[in-house]
Amino acid sequence: MKIAFLTPEYPHAETGTSGGLGTSIKNLAIGLLEQNVHVRVLVYGQKKDAIFYDNGILVQQIGNVKFKGLSWWLTRKKLERLINELHSKNEIDLIEAADWTGITSFIKPDKCPIIIRLHGSDTYFCHLDNRPVKWINKFHEKRALQNADKFLSVSQYTADTTNHIFGLNKKFEIIPNLIDSQLFKKEQLHKITNQDILYFGSLIRKKGLLELPLIFNIVVEQNPDAKLILIGKDVSDIITGNPSTWKIMQELFTEKALKNVEYLGGVPYEEIKQKIEQSKICVFPSFAEAFPVSWLEAMAMEKPIVASNIGWANEMIDDGKNGFLVNPKDHTLYASRITEFLKDENLCLITGKEARKKVETFFEKGVLAKRNIEFYKTILSSL
Repeated sequence: MKIAFLTPEYPHAETGTSGGLGTSIKNLAIGLLEQNVHVRVLVYGQKKDAIFYDNGILVQQIGNVKFKGLSWWLTRKKLERLINELHSKNEIDLIEAADWTGITSFIKPDKCPIIIRLHGSDTYFCHLDNRPVKWINKFHEKRALQNADKFLSVSQYTADTTNHIFGLNKKFEIIPNLIDSQLFKKEQLHKITNQDILYFGSLIRKKGLLELPLIFNIVVEQNPDAKLILIGKDVSDIITGNPSTWKIMQELFTEKALKNVEYLGGVPYEEIKQKIEQSKICVFPSFAEAFPVSWLEAMAMEKPIVASNIGWANEMIDDGKNGFLVNPKDHTLYASRITEFLKDENLCLITGKEARKKVETFFEKGVLAKRNIEFYKTILSSL
């Protein structure tokens, strides 16, 4: 079986910056390789056309066609020709694309089936963030969904919401994002004695970063030794136009709380595990996700989590068992849940172990790679 992924991002130095979408594709690609599936990743939007291997994964960089007013069309036609060529040479059996900005909206291969997996479209995230979406993005995303042969989603919530906002009634197979829990495994057995609260991810409004200062202000009043550590790229705020979400955040902290905040900026992905391990708990007060890999990484590291209680979260975390789920706007309750963990080491240990157990049972690489393969087989057998 030969699977190709069509994506705007992939986590490698040659392909530029990447977020959760690229990480989830790479995790799945590794899982498929271990099941003897050939994987090719087609990364569009690149500065050049090139091919290289990343630990067995064939990564093909594809440069956009530059022609004023027609770049979007010509790039899609370039991708269509490439897909047809690869399929005719038996180098790929099917192609899977992400829903983001609808890259396959005008791509109609001769025979190669197209699957769309929902990781969260621009329309989806704008809907969750209560802001208008660019009409051109919504147009392409809806057309891509209408034209695809089969559909996957990383969460039921994302599938239901996507059908609703586009006025569709597509049948989505739900297969969550996966993780290699052996790569994110607690190594230090000693007790964490600090009061460090870790957030890692982009500093952006939709991930609840403007709620976090107001939550932490309350935490510090109850726990003077608590420290908030922030890791991630500083993103401009789309609502106010401020080029720095971090600058907005600083104005929301009390003077006392701000002294206990450390912003490290972006750190190499390889160092994230160490930062998670060194923290007491992790917090994710997000308003807009599909099925975040960062949560899985923290859970696999046996970290107690206080996360948002919106939609997708209930498909990941069982509130009160392997983490706490709270509305990020309920600052008092959110701070109270953080304090419960900070003051109860036994609760941290029990919750962390349950979190890892949940990952190993439901989101482990080997388990979900096989589910993806079975889904691909049903498509290929029907051709």
